[in-house]
Amino acid sequence: MLAGVTSVTLELTQDVALLTAELLDIPSVSGTENAIANAVESSLRALPGLAVFRDGDSVVARSELGLAERVILAGHLDTVPLPAAEGARGTVPSSWDGAPGEGTLWGRGATDMKGGVAVQLVLAAALFAPTDDGAPRPTRDVTFVFYDHEEVEAAKSGLGRLALTSPELLAGDFAILLEPTHGTVEGGCNGTLRVEATTAGEAAHSARAWMGKNAIHAAAPILSRLAAYEPATVEVDGLAYRESLNAVKIQGGTAGNVIPDRCTVEINYRFAPDKTLDEAEAHVRALLRGFDVVRTDGAQGARPGLNHPAAAAFVAVVGQEPKPKYGWTDVARFSALGVPAVNFGPGDPLLAHKDDERVAAEDVRACFRALHAWLTA
Repeated sequence: MLAGVTSVTLELTQDVALLTAELLDIPSVSGTENAIANAVESSLRALPGLAVFRDGDSVVARSELGLAERVILAGHLDTVPLPAAEGARGTVPSSWDGAPGEGTLWGRGATDMKGGVAVQLVLAAALFAPTDDGAPRPTRDVTFVFYDHEEVEAAKSGLGRLALTSPELLAGDFAILLEPTHGTVEGGCNGTLRVEATTAGEAAHSARAWMGKNAIHAAAPILSRLAAYEPATVEVDGLAYRESLNAVKIQGGTAGNVIPDRCTVEINYRFAPDKTLDEAEAHVRALLRGFDVVRTDGAQGARPGLNHPAAAAFVAVVGQEPKPKYGWTDVARFSALGVPAVNFGPGDPLLAHKDDERVAAEDVRACFRALHAWLTA
């Protein structure tokens, strides 16, 4: 345990929806995860069936039962910043429609992803706390991963740090990332690529524009090609991944009376997991041939991972047709480590980061029931 860890301990045997609210009430915007990491760590250390490790504001807890298969349940502790809109309900502390534990829970992180983290914690207690009441026991060893800095640039990711410093803690046969999926298994994820396409001109006074060359005007063909582009839908291992390619930012010009000598268009390509990052970059460069294109960021996608026996068993328990994950998630990090992974968690992903972020109490409970049934099957 790190020096300065508080003695706050979460009650992991309470209803999972009530624990979700308790987690929401601990502010944890990216960079301020220390308090919630302390609470998670101290609570898990109270379970003798788990070995607990701390790395910065990431916490890993592992069972060591010697079972034939090990699965990883992972979730991030941080949230995006609180809503700026006056009167927004998706803030901290949380609030309920009706009595606590009933109906809908509102607050920053309700969807992304304190509901999933609460499910992890209640599962840890249900499966690995001492019991003599004949409760079902786990049939798989489990690693619980709680990590910091997911909602910011990849270089700060707590999961990425663990992969570099302690990859043995992330070893397993199959992983589930408890990102919001509306309680449906979402396999793999699209990759993401960001590039900048730049045009050069010649500055001049706008009253004598013919003495210069307008770099913003020169960027028009870039925008035309992107507007005319028809993104593909690519089938990968039985799931159809929709791609997208868009200009997301444009910068150019220095003053209202100066012909701009430089213009930069930032472009984001969300590509199916059948492509490598280099192949995705080559695709964009081919579309923008003739322009200066520089890659600024990128992350590999992940194939669905549904052909693993553990994945098939889990899909059967959930009982819904799997879907593709269009956005990038940390399943890609597990895939890069050789661990097949899927997304599965409570909450509507379309509500993530919104000022009215919320989750239904029953959705959190349903997610817990499905995972508990699978882990004890």
